[in-house]
Amino acid sequence: LRLTLFVATPLLVAGALPAQQKPLESFEITVTELLGIPSVSRGGRSPFWTDAVQAKIVAGSWSRPKEGDTLTVPGGPTRTWTKLRVNGDAWFQGPALAGGYALAVVPSPKEQVMLLDASGHGMVYVNGEPRAGDPYSHGNLRLPVLLRKGENELLFQGGRGRLRLKLVSPEAAAELDPRDATLPDARLRSRDDLWAAIPLLNATNDAATGLTLRATPAQGTPTDTPVPALVALSGRKIGFRIRPARNLTGTELPVKLEVHRRGKAIHAITVKLRVRKLHESYKQTFISDIDGSVQYYGVQPAVPGGTSEPKALVLSLHGASVEGIGQADAYSPKTWAHVVAPTNRRPFGFDWEDWGRWDAMEVLADARKRLGTDPRRTYLTGHSMGGHGTWHVGVTFPDQFAAIAPSAGWISFFSYGGAWRPGASSTPVEHLLGRVVNPSDTLSLLKNYGQQGVYILHGSADDNVPADQAREMARRLGEFHRDWTYFEQPGAGHWWDASDEPGADCVDWQPLFELFSRRMLPLTASVRHVDFSTASPGVSSRCHWLEILGQEKALQLSHADLRWDPGIRRFRGATQNISRLALDVASLPPTSDHYLLELDGQKLEKVRPVEGRLLLQRTAGTWRTLNTAPAAERKNPARYGTFKSAFRNRVLFVYGTRGTEAENAWSLAKARFDAESFWYRGNGSIDIVPDTAFRAPGKASKKGVDPDRNVILYGNRQSNGAWDALLGSGPVTVERGMIRVGERKLTGDNLASLMVRPRQGSAVALVGVVGGSGLPGMRLTDRAPYFISGAGYPDVTLLGTEMLERGSAGVRGAGFFGPKWDVEGGEWAWAPTE
Repeated sequence: LRLTLFVATPLLVAGALPAQQKPLESFEITVTELLGIPSVSRGGRSPFWTDAVQAKIVAGSWSRPKEGDTLTVPGGPTRTWTKLRVNGDAWFQGPALAGGYALAVVPSPKEQVMLLDASGHGMVYVNGEPRAGDPYSHGNLRLPVLLRKGENELLFQGGRGRLRLKLVSPEAAAELDPRDATLPDARLRSRDDLWAAIPLLNATNDAATGLTLRATPAQGTPTDTPVPALVALSGRKIGFRIRPARNLTGTELPVKLEVHRRGKAIHAITVKLRVRKLHESYKQTFISDIDGSVQYYGVQPAVPGGTSEPKALVLSLHGASVEGIGQADAYSPKTWAHVVAPTNRRPFGFDWEDWGRWDAMEVLADARKRLGTDPRRTYLTGHSMGGHGTWHVGVTFPDQFAAIAPSAGWISFFSYGGAWRPGASSTPVEHLLGRVVNPSDTLSLLKNYGQQGVYILHGSADDNVPADQAREMARRLGEFHRDWTYFEQPGAGHWWDASDEPGADCVDWQPLFELFSRRMLPLTASVRHVDFSTASPGVSSRCHWLEILGQEKALQLSHADLRWDPGIRRFRGATQNISRLALDVASLPPTSDHYLLELDGQKLEKVRPVEGRLLLQRTAGTWRTLNTAPAAERKNPARYGTFKSAFRNRVLFVYGTRGTEAENAWSLAKARFDAESFWYRGNGSIDIVPDTAFRAPGKASKKGVDPDRNVILYGNRQSNGAWDALLGSGPVTVERGMIRVGERKLTGDNLASLMVRPRQGSAVALVGVVGGSGLPGMRLTDRAPYFISGAGYPDVTLLGTEMLERGSAGVRGAGFFGPKWDVEGGEWAWAPTE
């Protein structure tokens, strides 16, 4: 392939390197020709997929194709590799780049580290190792890669039809990259320290340790933040503290950032914060409990006026490609309410599900505390993808919002997003896998909206989200709801503004806010009736004084319709698919030492509370009371599964070092790939540590490894030395050549496992396992879509490499553990051959 080599003067920031260190030679490689093949895969929002190229990579039989070579799509047509050429604006285009593959062969005169600067691809294999992609073409993801002497293969999975790529020499061994900084706004007269984050690239083939990030504001005090260890050839968003002066002047605050090692600066850049007046919109940062990363949300603060009582809070969810601060700026200031716009972790993020939903609720809690709002006057709205988020978050947490108002919102992945669902002829394995996304099924939870006021807003000529989505929700609400309004703006498209007043009418619609102003959440003590459904207590378990602690059938709809009669201290009503239930009587007057319950036709008298709650368990159709709280070892809302739930609670990734050379290389590369992918999709920042950071059970862990953090373990029991310390001898074991689930054994080196289990020695933490019984099985997990919203995995999923050719028929088995995290009490489905 023809390569254009540019040699230029070093692009170094003044003072970035120690005076005695020679600047790195700076040059750029631009690829002008690719070999491409149209899509050879099928998948989408599904837990299983097919892919003819990945099948060869997993099997170890991949060889470089030539022009004219062909591949047969599993169950489909034959595709041909052809040459692609760059167009005039440095972008490649063509069918191969819309979900297919493109191959670049890059010669290098020596072994060297370069920064891969590419956009438009889903991911890329660099000499066989997976690296994160930039499918939305943000242009802010640069990754250090190692070019070996001679020819190097870069195999790109196409994204949306275009690809741009070049390789750039790094400026320093540890390089700051300002293109994806998360920066707060500095506010006049504020006394708070600020948190920010910036990517730091380790452009060496060794771990980078002992680094410090110094932030020196032009007006303020320097602060030093220790940098966590960075694995070889990696990038990570590094959070750091900024300490501005209390009395700022001007509209910008320059902050010099320096990476130090042993007191010497090795790279430096300057970033600028906006300085905002107290009445202006601003970006507020906070530390997320999901991964310890720095996130932000936009605030349109209330302006002076109105009463002196605490203000209301309107949580507004943005649409796809929209920034949180842009969403906040779409509203005119209110005298009675703050408008708060979380980010969904990214402009595209997670469709306000999974980590996007958690982000919305983290922001709600943080904003309530910082702004001191009235918790009874909390409202939810959003536009487009955020309109869907309003439907989803509102129905999931119905007691948190007095009213909701989706604008141009789609209902669910099943009505709009193309998510896979099992059909009538599906196998038991497919039906079990299909239950994992039941929390996304808005319509199944419809009755939860009965507790909220609802205002539906849509443009009649919307060509992005059809108005039929809103009309269907209006029709369904009309069957039971008593407090809802539907307005369709005639002739309006997806984004519209009908008036000349400040704010965009498709979100800042006066009748919508008038409905908000007349609604208020009830006091829990005054709630007499709770009608609540959830598809998983691990997603949503509580509504006012009722909490669903466990299910009879995991991830099927659970429902409780209970009434509280305070005069006779009685709860009565019906339940569905609930195995454990708690009733919070501490918040309900009159308090008593015993209560009467009538559940599902069964009467329980003189039921006594345990720590302010009535605890009940149903076994074989009969309710009984519990005299003690359930043991933390049991499944509970805070530790319930499924697999994705392991990626929170300050999660850290643990790669294995005790396997073969190839297994260890895979483990580190996969942990790095997942961390990069979560950085890109979720603005994440995840610790990656080796298995040597853990000790065997009964021995103290090494300093710095929190026993109550969630962990993702890469490998199997032989290849990852942390297995026994984290999991012990549990009922599911992944070993070389074999996976055991209870008494069942699956053999071969081509088995992949995605699993979640309680972390040994912790009452709150989980361990997710990404591994396999051999290299083929391990490689199979490389592209598992667990960071894609609308696709999910149960507690255990076992895949065979034949899945890449046979789809769901290659899923060997899947299941949910029982309430004691046991196999015997769980539910499992197996392929016929197993």
